[in-house]
Parts: sequence; structure tokens; C-alpha cells
Amino acid sequence: MTLTISPANPLDPEASALLDASQLLMRTLFNPEENNFLSHEALCAPSIRFFVAREGDMALGCSALQIKQGYGEVKSFFVTEAARGKGVGSALLTRIEQAATAEGLTCLKLETAEALAAACRLYEANGFARCGVFGDYADNGVSVFMTKDLVAAEA
Repeated sequence: MTLTISPANPLDPEASALLDASQLLMRTLFNPEENNFLSHEALCAPSIRFFVAREGDMALGCSALQIKQGYGEVKSFFVTEAARGKGVGSALLTRIEQAATAEGLTCLKLETAEALAAACRLYEANGFARCGVFGDYADNGVSVFMTKDLVAAEA
């Protein structure tokens, strides 16, 4: 089967199920003040591009691009446990980069955590580098901040 990544509505049942699983994981690992995920409804905002990765009819992961002033932020990034290690995460990141480039953005940023070691490795393997706090985030001692210059990635 072939992996497809397409725009989706975060309120659709399969997208909501992915987001619910992601948010449950975040609530299990982190205190409420350490969680920075967006609600399903917030992911429907005009500044968000939301994508679902599928193999056939099975939803394997999701991610969103939030268009900010001068950069794009990777949000709601999640791959099901069964699909991890199979290239779904890298494919979602590629799709986010394509969407960001189409929006004229030259930089992507994201917030994750050391406790999500596999996610940190995935982001680093896809060209993201650790950076300082950005946007409205606080340095809470848990979050890891990363950035990727899309212009440099294209060169």
C-alpha cells in the first residue's frame, strides 16, 4: 500500500481519534501547564493547515502547520504506535515543509520535550536544530524548542 498525506478536517472522526490519542499521551507524560497542544476546534482556524497520513483507509498520523508572523510552527504532530519507525513521521514533516514553502514561509519552528525522545530524534534527522524559546512559550524546563531554515534546506 501507498502512504498518502492529505488536508483533513480536525473534527472528522478519524482525525479526532488521532488527536485524542496524542492529547492523552501528552496528559499522561506532562503536567497541565507543560502541555501546549491546540484543541480540535483551534486546529480549524484559518491560519492552520491540518494533514492526515493514511495507508489505504487507515489513518496513521497527523500534523498541522500554524502560520505565524514570519515563520510556521509544527503543531499536533502524532503518529500511531503501530506506524512508528515506518517513515510516516518523515513524510508528514515533508508535507508540512511543502505547505510552509507554498505559504512563502522560510522557517519552521516547533516545541516538543526531552521525554519524547523518538520525536526529538525524528526532528533532528529531518534537519531541525535546537534553539531558544520562541513565540508565547515559557522556558518551563521540560520543553525543547527546534527550528529549521527552509531556504537553507532548499539550497
